[in-house]
Amino acid sequence: MRHSDQDLRTLMRAAQGGDRAAYRAALAALADWLGGYFARRIAPAQVDDLVQETLLSVHRKRSSYDPDRPFFPWVAAIARYRWIDALRARARRPETSLEAEPPVASPEEPVLARLSLDQLIGHLPAPQARAITLTKVEGRSVAETARLTGQSESAVKVNVHRGLRKLAALVESE
Repeated sequence: MRHSDQDLRTLMRAAQGGDRAAYRAALAALADWLGGYFARRIAPAQVDDLVQETLLSVHRKRSSYDPDRPFFPWVAAIARYRWIDALRARARRPETSLEAEPPVASPEEPVLARLSLDQLIGHLPAPQARAITLTKVEGRSVAETARLTGQSESAVKVNVHRGLRKLAALVESE
């Protein structure tokens, strides 16, 4: 069952007042919502772990929730931070398992991924889109990108930073 923001606000208010059943119900509803939230953002094998980490963070931060304010933006902020932490941790220690079989990718996956990327980048101003494409997609250096675009190196860095921030906001709003 999908709970509305008002339902969860009511459950959290009761939970903050000591109602254990309400707290269990809120966490169960939240676990379902988080599963869907992370399923669109991270590998399926990591979803359950990330849901549990986020529920622990919600538990630790539950006293900071104001029941007079919307629930989902509060929990989405916590979930976003857990997601970013998971991405950073994964980047620091790439998984190399000799036992795991490599995933079987369909031939159209790279094409679909590139189309999705191009569609997202299409929402950016041209200088930001070009800087991100050259540095992050094609792997060129900032100096090389500056030379190709005629921008200064600092302008390339600013365009990449602002463009990535705008892309993150677009993805979050989806």
